[in-house]
This record gives sequence, structure tokens and C-alpha cells, in this order.
Amino acid sequence: MASLTWAVLNSETDKIALLGLKDKLTNGDPHALPSWNHSLHFCQWEGVTCSRHMRVSALQLQNQYWGDILAPSLGNLTFLKEINLTSINLHGEIPREVGHLKRLQILDLRQNNLHGEIPMEMINCSSLEVIILQQNNVTGKVPSWFGSMIQLTHLRLGANHFVGSIPPSLGNLSSLEFLSLVYNHLEGSITPSLGRISNVKFLYFGVNNFSGQVPPSLYNLSNIQDLSLAENQLVDTLHSNLPMVFPNLQFLRCGGNRFTGTFPSSISNLSQLQLFEIAGNDFHGPIPPTLGSLHKLEFFNVAHNRFGSRRADDLDFLSSLQNCTQLQIVGIDNNYLGGILTDLIGNLSSNLVWLSMGSNQISGRIPDGIGKLINLTTLGMEGNSLEGTIPYSIGKLKNLVWLTLGGNNLFGNIPRVIGNLTMLSEVALDSNKFEGVIPFTLGNCTKMERFYANNNNLSGNIPIQTFGYQQGLIELSLHSNSFTGPIPSDLGNLNHLSSLNLQENKQTSEIPIGLSACTALTELTLGRNSFHRNIPSFLGSLLSLEILDLSKNNFSSTIPQELVNLTLLSSLNLSFNHLSGEVPVGGVFNNVTAISLTGNKDLCGGIPQLNFVPCPVSPLQKKHKRSIRKRVILSVAFGGVLITFVTFISIYLLKKKAKKLSITSLALHYGYVKVSYGELHQATNGFSSSNLVGTGNFGTVYRGTLVQFERPVAVKVLNLQTRGASKSFVAECKALGKIKHKNLVNILTCCSSVDYKGNDFKAIVFELMSNGSLETLLHNNTEDSESTNLCLNLIQRPSNVLLDDDIVAHLGDFGLARLVHSSSNQASSSAIKGTIGYIPPEYGAGSSVSIEGDMYSYGILLLEMITGKKPTDSMFGEGVSLHMFGNMAILERITEIVDSRLLIPWSIDKQERRVTRQQNMEECVASFARIGVACSQEIPNQRMSIKDVITELHAIKQKLSC
Repeated sequence: MASLTWAVLNSETDKIALLGLKDKLTNGDPHALPSWNHSLHFCQWEGVTCSRHMRVSALQLQNQYWGDILAPSLGNLTFLKEINLTSINLHGEIPREVGHLKRLQILDLRQNNLHGEIPMEMINCSSLEVIILQQNNVTGKVPSWFGSMIQLTHLRLGANHFVGSIPPSLGNLSSLEFLSLVYNHLEGSITPSLGRISNVKFLYFGVNNFSGQVPPSLYNLSNIQDLSLAENQLVDTLHSNLPMVFPNLQFLRCGGNRFTGTFPSSISNLSQLQLFEIAGNDFHGPIPPTLGSLHKLEFFNVAHNRFGSRRADDLDFLSSLQNCTQLQIVGIDNNYLGGILTDLIGNLSSNLVWLSMGSNQISGRIPDGIGKLINLTTLGMEGNSLEGTIPYSIGKLKNLVWLTLGGNNLFGNIPRVIGNLTMLSEVALDSNKFEGVIPFTLGNCTKMERFYANNNNLSGNIPIQTFGYQQGLIELSLHSNSFTGPIPSDLGNLNHLSSLNLQENKQTSEIPIGLSACTALTELTLGRNSFHRNIPSFLGSLLSLEILDLSKNNFSSTIPQELVNLTLLSSLNLSFNHLSGEVPVGGVFNNVTAISLTGNKDLCGGIPQLNFVPCPVSPLQKKHKRSIRKRVILSVAFGGVLITFVTFISIYLLKKKAKKLSITSLALHYGYVKVSYGELHQATNGFSSSNLVGTGNFGTVYRGTLVQFERPVAVKVLNLQTRGASKSFVAECKALGKIKHKNLVNILTCCSSVDYKGNDFKAIVFELMSNGSLETLLHNNTEDSESTNLCLNLIQRPSNVLLDDDIVAHLGDFGLARLVHSSSNQASSSAIKGTIGYIPPEYGAGSSVSIEGDMYSYGILLLEMITGKKPTDSMFGEGVSLHMFGNMAILERITEIVDSRLLIPWSIDKQERRVTRQQNMEECVASFARIGVACSQEIPNQRMSIKDVITELHAIKQKLSC
């Protein structure tokens, strides 16, 4: 009875341990391991095996994606003999508690994300026979105490991050059959002690940093079946009699080292040999013609050596390979093999999938017999001396994925049968003598990723609907031919295109806008053609560009400012065109070693290191700026009053009779001229940054010219990704269509359409206010600046007050539109988007919109014009406001607060600054200040009325006109 109780208690211990393990393995996911619940005995849980004592003896869970850690509770399953937790995305370290599992025989944790070092406590697991930790991120040195685990038969530590050398103690593992240390960072020599593990059959040391010679003791391991020494820095030769020392050898990998010597003819006696790979060494001499005895040979790769002597008999070994009927891979490229390629190539194994013989000195024609190798996926014959045409039999290779024939003397047309090879991914026909056109049948190869036909004699147009079907195309190189005509617009379908090289052809027309969709482009090379018109601004949106070459064409006009946005651009060549105007500053244009602009004689400006002449400045620019400063105060002052009054009355009337109108019928309802996306795109030079006027929360404004209107326009493009932008568009269109006043910016039309990429597009077209905003004049201009920018800016307050040619003020930002279409019957401050500093204080307390509130905003604006200070200036705060600032100095100290530029009556001649009528001017400024203070009183009913403001302004106007 006591023993039964003890068994039950131990059984419960295993259950608790398993539940703790589940919680950590699955990160508490309730849907994972559903069978691990209290309704089933744990011995029936998925992946759990129990012994006859009802104790957990094996834990086997594979191919899940839980992605958590091994809990320490694993160590409580003391009857475990096997742990197999492969490919379940384990993280963390191997828990030290594994050392409690003294019965453990198999530990298989391959294909996870474990890190850290192997815990030393594992030395207690003296029954271990199999340790498999490959394909993790385990670090540290290979533990020397592994040498005490004399039961080990498999030690597989490949594909981790082990460092250091092979511990000599591993030579004690006399039972070891499988040792894998591949794909680590091990170094030093291969320890000779491994010559004692006489039972080993699989020995993998590849892809490390081992150096020195292969220790002679390794040739004592006569049971070796698979030996991998590849990709190290070993210096040695192949043993002269490998069949004697390794009679059971099936796989030999020695590539990527520094082996020397000749090809040992004794290899032909390795009757079990399936794989022979010695590529990337320094072997030389002939390849023996006795390889036909290797009847099991599947893989033969001797590439990148010095085999051959450029003589006619160098290819004789191919005849013997005809007997290797299991052959799948033949790699003989990058050697010194000469001779003529004959039709016997077609007699090689029908199982052949890879035939690579490029970069030799093979001559002759490509034999018709090549069409017999119907299972080929790779055919590489590049860099030889082959001549003649491509045989039509190549069209039978319908499994072909890679075809490389570049760098030969092939001629004639590219055969249409190439379109039969629908599996093609990469085709290299470059540097030959092909002529004619690209066959339209190439469009059938819809899996194409790379196509190279550069440096040939190809001509005609690049066919439409050929490359456009290859939507996975990454590289297209057609340079150095005689192609004519335009770039096919359907190249815009190539979303993955990274490199497009059409340099040195005879192509004309302009760069198609379709290329704007090729956002993955890193290299665009169109030099030495006859492309003309403007360099399109959309190139500035290809943010992945690293190389852009448009040299030696006929491009004209200016360099698009948008190219500054290409932050990854390391090489820009615009030389030898007909470009003019100012060179942009910023981005790649600040790196003189990365750009070439020579041969464009009409360029100017740019950074000084480019040595271009300065760009000319308009002589009227500064004169015009100075003449308007006095006029702006009166214009905005009077216009502002009218705007305030008319806006509020209009809002009141419109709220009573507003009707819902769809955007599609809006233009027709108000008699607007309809415009399309294409017309707006052309009007703004592709929404070029050189046409940019301003940017705000809901959109971006561009200057443009539409044929439907006599004067320039402002195009406000809505950013539809911004919350509320669409509603803002509807509100502005409706409100501005209904409210008409000479001091409101007129809406000319609107556009609701889709852009060239199929995305929704909405824009409003206004009349352009040529003298920009009041904000610009007050805060952005200096008295003597020669380069003052009087551009329109619809966003920065009080930048909604815009100035036309005659310095008449217009209101140009329409938060009032939201008020017009408020859902409530009474205007509510909660529905208004005001601007900090201009909103009257009572709105913050929930008061309704009122004329008194508008008068407050007007007063603040007037004080801002007088003082040159924004209401949000850093000097205000701690109880001091713009209103108080003006009130404190409204009489005797007016000259201390006023913007000094207002007190200087400029003449037409910039050298003459008369100070006559100074006292009269100061009195007028003081009067303006009094009006501003009176309108911005804190209590609404104490503010100056519109009627009194107009009376005062008329009096000031009379005084100024004296």
C-alpha cells in the first residue's frame, strides 16, 4: 500500500512538472496543447510517453511555433529517457536542471532559437547517447567534458556559434559514429586525437576557420562514409590512394580550401562514391577519362580550379561521364579547359539538372544534342569562345530556370522558342553578337527575375507587353545596343524592379510616368540616348534609388527639386544635357564627388564647390517688397473687419437653409469648370516640390497653371490618410461655393477622382494670392533681404490672411466650413477648430460663437501686425499677453512696442529713407494699437463693436492720406 501511495505521489509530480512545462513552452496560450488538461491522464497527453510505472519516459513535440522557453520543471521528470523538441521555436537557454535527468539517453533540440552556452550540469547525464543541438544560436566553446560521455554515438552541434578549437578529449568517444561541427566559428588545426574514434562514419567539419593540414591520423578512420572539410583554410593534397584508406566513402567535400596537386586517378576505384566536390581549390592538370566506372556518381563539381591546359583533348573526360547514369550535377566552370564542344554532350545522363561549364576556353557551336537534357534547370556556358546561333532544340528544355550564355561569340536572332521556357528565372545573353529584335514570346516567361541582353547588336523598339508581364523582374539590362523608340510604359507593372539599365541606345521620347510605380528601383541608368523634355519630378519619389544616370541626352528645363529627397542616392549623373536654372541644394547635391553636372552651360547656383555662377535675382523683387509694407496694414485692417462681419452673417444664414450636395454634383451645381487628376498633375509639374506652396494637416498646396483660367491657381491636394480630411474637403467645397465675398479667396473648382496608381484623389482649386500671406510679411522677411520669399502659405497662422496683386486681404483657411455644416442647430465652440492665441477666452469655457469672439480675434491680429509679435511668442506667459503688451505702451511708449519697419516711410529708391511725417505716422500706429487693445478685451461686452472700428479706421485713413 505504501509503495502504491509513493507511485501516485511521484506520478502527480510528473503531472505538475508537465503543466509547468506547458505554461512556459506555449507562453500561456490556452489553445496550445489542448489535450494537456485534467480530464485526461497525462500519459495520454500529446507527445507524452510513459513507462510501465506511469512515469514520463519520453517527451516528443515537433514542428510547432510556440516560441517560448524550456521551464526548469523539465528537471523534475527524472524518468525521462528521450527529449525530442525539434522545430518549436524555443528561445532562452538550455535549463541547468537538465542535469537532473540521469536516465536521459536522447536530447534532440534541433532547429530552434536557443542561445547561451551548454550548461555544465549536463555532465551528470552520463547515459546520454545522442546530443543534437544543430541549427540554434548556442555559443561558447565545445565543452571538453563531452569526452567523459563514453556512451555518445551522435554529437551534432552544427549551425550554431561555437568558438575556439576542437577539444582533444573528443578522441575518447570510441562509440561515436556521427560528429558534426559544421557552420560554426571554430578555428585552429583539426586535432589528431580524432583518429582514435574508429567507429565514426559521418565526420563534418565544413564551414569553419580550420587551418593547417588534415592530420594523417584521420586516414585511419576506415569506416568513414561521409567526410566534409569544405570551406575552411586547410592546406593539403588529396590522398593518392583514397580507395584504400576510405573504402566505404560515399561523399567527399573538400571545396573552398587551399588544396593543391593533381586529380588522383585512383578516385575512379571508389565504387560507392555518390558525391565528389573539390571546387574552389588550386588543383591542376587533366581530369582523368576513367570516371565512367563511378556508376553511383550523382554530384561532380571541380569548378574554380586550374584543370585543363587549353588543349583540344581537355574535354575527353566528358565521354566517360556518359556511363554515370545517375549523374545530376556537373560543374566544371572556371578552369582552363579547351577543346570543341561536341554533340556527345546530349548523351549525358537524362537525370542531369545542372550543367555548368562557363569561364573556360571551350569553342565550337552549342550542339543540337543539348535538347536531350530535358531535366536541366541550369545551363551555364558563359565566358567561352562559342559561336554560331542558339539551336532551336533549346526550346525543349522546359524545366530550365537559369540560362547563361553571355560573353561568347554567338550571333543571329534570339530564337522565339525561348518563349517555351516558361520556368526561366535568369537569362544572360550579354556580350555576344545577337541582332534583330527581342522576341515578343519572351513575355511567356512570367517567372523571369533577371534578363541581360546588353552589349549586342539588338535593335527596334523594346516590345510592349513583354517585360510588363514579368512582374517579378528584378534586373533588366539592355544597354549598349541599338534600341529605338520610347521606354514601354508597361514597365510600371514591375513593382520589384531594382535595376533598369538602358544606357547607350537610340531611345527617344520622355521617361514614362509609369516608372513612378517602380518604387523598388535602386539603379536607373538611361545615359547616352535621345530622351528629351523635362527630367520628371516623380523620380524624387523613388526613394530606394542609389544610382541615377541620365547623362548625354536631350533633357531640358530645370533640375527637379524632388531629387533632394533621394537620401540613398550615391551617384547622380546629369551631365551633357540642356539643363538650366538653379541647381538644388541638399541631399546628393551637397556631395560634389557623387554628382556630375558638366555640359549643362545654363545651370547656376548650387553649393559653392560646384563653381556655378550665382543665379540672377529679379531687380523688382526687393523694390516690390518695400513698397507694400505700408499698404499691408490698412489693407488687412479694413479687409479683416469686413471678413469678420461677412463670415459670421453668412454662417448664420447658411445654417438655416443649407442643403446636402454630393461632391460629384458640386461643380455642376455652382457652375464650376470640371478638371481631372491628369490636368492637375500637368498643371503643377507632377505636383513638383518646386511648385510647393505649403503643407498642413489636411493637405498640401501647389502653385499651378490651368488652361481653363486666365491666371495662376493654387491647388490644395487633400491628404486622405489624415483623419477628417475627406470631411474637410466636403465642408470646404460646400461652404466656399455658397459664401461669396471679395475678401474671401475664391474657389474655382474641385476634383474628386483617382490618381495614376488607382488611389483616391481629392483637390480644391483656388485663385492664387500672388503676394503670399500676412504671416510671411510679418515674420519671415528682413528689411534688406534680397531673396525674400513672398510665397503663399495656407497653413501657418495668420497665414490664412492672404494678399493679392493689389495687397488686398483675403481669408484663405476655412475652419468656418465646419461651423457651417455643424450638426447642431446652434453654433458650438466644440465644433470649431481654432488657433491658439487667436481664440477668445470665453470659447474655452464653452460659450457659443459670437461676433464679439470674432472681434477678439481681429484685435489680436491687428496687434500682431503693429508689434510684429505673435500671440504665442515666447515672451508671453506668466500673466503677460499680447493684449497686455499693447495696452501698457499704447500712449507714450508706442515706439517701444511697434515693429520698427512700420515707422520708416520707404521711397522707390532703396537708398533714400525719408523720415518726414514721422509724428503723423506714430499717431496713426497708436490709433491702430488702441483699436487692437479695445477689440481684444477679456470680457466680450467690453470689446469694440464693428461699427466703431470702421469709424476709427476711416479717420486713420484720412490722416495717412494727408
